[in-house]
Amino acid sequence: MNLQLTALDAVIFGVYILGVIALGIYASRQNQKTRRDYFLAGDKMSWWMIGGSIIAANISSHHLVGAMGAAYNRGFVAIAMEWGAILLGFNALLWIFLPFYIRNGFYTVPEFLERRFSGAARTTYAGLILLTYIFVEIAAVLYLGAVSLNTLFGFDIMPCVIVLALLTGVYTVLGGLRAVIWTEMLQLGVLVLGGIILTFATVSKAGGISAVMETTKNWDLILPHTDPDFPWTMYLGGLVCISVFYCATNQFLVQRVLAAKNEWHARMGVVFGDYLKFLVPLIITVPALVAPKLFPDLEKPDQLFSVLVANLLPSGLVGLVMAGLIAAVMSHLSGAINSCTSILTNDIYLPYFRKNATDAEAVRFGKISGAVVIVVGVACSALFIRHSEKPVFLYLMNAYGWFTPGIATMFLLGILWKRTTNAGALAAGALTIPLSVILDRAMPGMPFFNRTGIVFWTCMIVCVVVSLVTKPKPAGELAGLIWNRESLQLPADQRAMNRGIRNPAFWWAIITAAVLFFYIRFA
Repeated sequence: MNLQLTALDAVIFGVYILGVIALGIYASRQNQKTRRDYFLAGDKMSWWMIGGSIIAANISSHHLVGAMGAAYNRGFVAIAMEWGAILLGFNALLWIFLPFYIRNGFYTVPEFLERRFSGAARTTYAGLILLTYIFVEIAAVLYLGAVSLNTLFGFDIMPCVIVLALLTGVYTVLGGLRAVIWTEMLQLGVLVLGGIILTFATVSKAGGISAVMETTKNWDLILPHTDPDFPWTMYLGGLVCISVFYCATNQFLVQRVLAAKNEWHARMGVVFGDYLKFLVPLIITVPALVAPKLFPDLEKPDQLFSVLVANLLPSGLVGLVMAGLIAAVMSHLSGAINSCTSILTNDIYLPYFRKNATDAEAVRFGKISGAVVIVVGVACSALFIRHSEKPVFLYLMNAYGWFTPGIATMFLLGILWKRTTNAGALAAGALTIPLSVILDRAMPGMPFFNRTGIVFWTCMIVCVVVSLVTKPKPAGELAGLIWNRESLQLPADQRAMNRGIRNPAFWWAIITAAVLFFYIRFA
């Protein structure tokens, strides 16, 4: 299809693009040029900005294009990855990891591994996570955004990739995390508004609420173990591993928590993110559930978003919804680029090349590395053109499974078991990719969630065995790094903020109960 934007659509779309760039550049001028200001926005983020930016960064073209395509192809179970994160990953962040990140004043997540284990563990994480960001986050997001523009307007994919990368890279590289978070809040609003409009238009055309209710008979969140993509066995390891990594040990999302004003704002921000994580996937999944009544024979599921926009929206709304798509692309991309620059600067450049670098030198290197990351991400996006017979969203989850088991093992055992040693952690990190390759070659038909779960538990066992036969750190060096019941309490100077309905646990209980209801109802 070659949809032509009307003048009104073009104006709405253009105003949005210019607004985001202007806001990003304005935010960049608020920086004080210190390292903490550039990479952590000066530790001044309130709870609503933390929660909003977490979800704005998380919800991307993976979802508007990829997850919508997966839901069209596989049904309601596609939402399990999103709601499962509320029960698994975000709970691990909120109740286990968050206090240690905040109280130790870390710039990056890998710093925890150095304090807990060694510089080698920190570097192992940095290497694995950079591969994940470049190949899975940046390249995939650029590709999916470009696919939609290609489907709608006939634009060539690679020029679209380049333009999207340049538009986002300008304010991200100049402004650091402050510019990223400020623009993400605007992008979240546009994304949600565009998603609601598209949902309303699709449901109305398909027959209204009755059409949605008709699909509920197939709302299965637990599928047989033989399912090729979402077997129930994924809850035994694969989903746990990916969710804990992505939500609790992932620089991409955790960086926003590190920028909180204090621990209360950090906790409340994560809980607010839970609510958005519950609601936003619904406006992505529901249109896909009723779409087969309107468009039953799409050649590629990832085309669904573009088909709905082209066929169901009037002039003006097309521009707004397309702005929502670009908002999803830019917010996710800016977060990934900023996380790469943070890790390259704080975990590689400063420890190994310029230990005595000034803040100005660190910020300058961060900007240069950001530009390099963008170029590499653009080049890697071409790889996804070859993998489109299934929803790309499933390829992305598969890719996470290649890198994440060792990372999840290092963090979970490192913070929960004081006997975990540096040798055990390094063994788990080193085993992740080779074992994933072996299993993938030996059993290519195995669901990727099962493969990831096997690698995850193997990494856990190897880490335990190696730790038991190697010397642990002295107890004195582990102070403030091992979880205990006191970790659940706020610091004494913040407990007054935690009373009544201001207690994050109160709001956490409500959203957790809502998610559990759906899992029980549609098991």
